[in-house]
Amino acid sequence: MKHYIQFLSHQLKGWPQQNYYLFFFSLGCQVMTLVGQKITLLTILTFIGTTLGVLCVLAINAAKSVNGWLGVLSAFCFIVTGFAAKNYLSIFEQLAYVVTLDIPVLLSASWNVNMASKIRKFNGKSWALALFATVAVYLVSGWGIGTFTDDPRPWVDAISFAISLTAGVICFLRFNNQYVWWIASGLAQMVLWFISFRQGSATLAMFINSSVYLVNDVLAFTVSPWYNQRERARLIKQETAYAASLNENAN
Repeated sequence: MKHYIQFLSHQLKGWPQQNYYLFFFSLGCQVMTLVGQKITLLTILTFIGTTLGVLCVLAINAAKSVNGWLGVLSAFCFIVTGFAAKNYLSIFEQLAYVVTLDIPVLLSASWNVNMASKIRKFNGKSWALALFATVAVYLVSGWGIGTFTDDPRPWVDAISFAISLTAGVICFLRFNNQYVWWIASGLAQMVLWFISFRQGSATLAMFINSSVYLVNDVLAFTVSPWYNQRERARLIKQETAYAASLNENAN
């Protein structure tokens, strides 16, 4: 257990500096949003969820597998927020993240080890399959949620869900092309939560959270090891040295 806690602590270190700056900027915005409104159990859960959620996406950006626990904890908070706003597909979106991003990280030893060295790129077939899957999920989920629930924004909810679900699967498969989908997801979620806020179904915190996600996704194309070759090489070297030190201590 001690070694596992040390591993999680290690996963919070060595991120690009811009990631830390973005986290504290987001934290400041969320604190101001929290104290500027009536504090209820829902607003507190939203604050906790957005804080952990930002840490989660920044961990993914940095190719660090601590996102497992961060994702599970933030998902619980976002599920409550989504249910309160009647954005029901956002609930399934969080469950999909848990299944595709969080549980594999928590259960798979190989997924956790030096993840930066396992990054891949799409080929033409992969692009076509991912785009087809996104459109198919959008059509099916939009029809289903609009037909069987009282979701007031079924098709806006559906486009956010479809893009985010596909992005989660692409991330699980370690393709850096996930960030094309994450950017689209960030934009779709900003629209969803802004409309929800204007209609009195959600707090402004979720819109701010989606905005931070979008900044993180754009940042990935510059400093993240998913795209930055120099940062990837640095991280692979760091993780290799860390693994070697663990082996030495074990012996």
